[in-house]
Amino acid sequence: MHSSIEQLLYAGTVIPAHPLALTAGRRLDEARQRRLTRYYIAAGAGGVAVGVHTTQFAIRHPSVNLYETVLRLAAEEIDKSKLNRPFIKVAGVCGPTEQALKEARLAVGLGYHLGLVSLGGLQHLSEDQLIDHLTAVAQEIPVFGFYLQPSVGGRILSYHFWERLANIPNVKAIKTAPFNRYQTLDVVRAVCSSPRREQIALYTGNDDNIVPDLLTTYRFSINGETVEKRFAGGLLGHWSVWTSSVAALFEDLRHMSPQDALRTGIAVTDMNAALFDPSHAFAGSIAGIHEVLRRQGLLEGTWCLDPEETLSPGQLEEIDRVTAAYPQLTDDAFVKAFLEKDKI
Repeated sequence: MHSSIEQLLYAGTVIPAHPLALTAGRRLDEARQRRLTRYYIAAGAGGVAVGVHTTQFAIRHPSVNLYETVLRLAAEEIDKSKLNRPFIKVAGVCGPTEQALKEARLAVGLGYHLGLVSLGGLQHLSEDQLIDHLTAVAQEIPVFGFYLQPSVGGRILSYHFWERLANIPNVKAIKTAPFNRYQTLDVVRAVCSSPRREQIALYTGNDDNIVPDLLTTYRFSINGETVEKRFAGGLLGHWSVWTSSVAALFEDLRHMSPQDALRTGIAVTDMNAALFDPSHAFAGSIAGIHEVLRRQGLLEGTWCLDPEETLSPGQLEEIDRVTAAYPQLTDDAFVKAFLEKDKI
């Protein structure tokens, strides 16, 4: 990994999870897929994560077979942009070890810097076996660990698991997304207890607690030494929409008063609830993201690969409500100006 990429990763940045642009026939809309990547670059993101949950895991199904394609399209657009700043490319890596290793090698070949390793679907493995799995993947690509919430296919993992994960030499970052304070605390404390703690960046994926995660300094007594750790940035599906406002807020949080920051955090969580549909067990999370992008003109429709994956009852009205309530956290004007310049 180039030193400038590693420095950005540790300093902290905004990494949106990249959606999948589809036509009405549920085929890849390559022009809009490429333009989404250009939007994230223009909006000030510090990277993108491709082939992750927001990109839809079904891209790996043999009848769809889009995993390599979406990784390649994003990499090409990033390379063509000739950025004069570092930009982190994260590839989603999942499945049994053989599949994960294949995906990791493919991602490295396409110039990706890190693999966000999902443990979804591996519930039959013990924690020891999961550590072996991650160790094997880390030999192929620098690993972005991932605590995935149980409600969307993850599992509760012990403090000891995260302690061992932090000691795998090529683990560079961990995304915490259990949507749970106790489990998030396990990850942070385990990293703080590791001799590698300065070599691991923490990124929030807790969509219900984004701003407080970014504001908090965690402090522990480790073997008589006081150790502090903060979340460097975030890797979030939520950040795939309104991204220019997200990038601005990420910088503004450094200067806000605690009260203003926490008040903004409540607004962000309210907006996230409309997008991610927790009242229906997150069933409409991807469709909610697509709906915002559709309204702005970045996507043609809200279609997902699974025809059953749609907006939940009442979700459209909730998106109406939060966009009206918090216009300062949207970026419609930015997107309009972007689209006027970026024709397809």
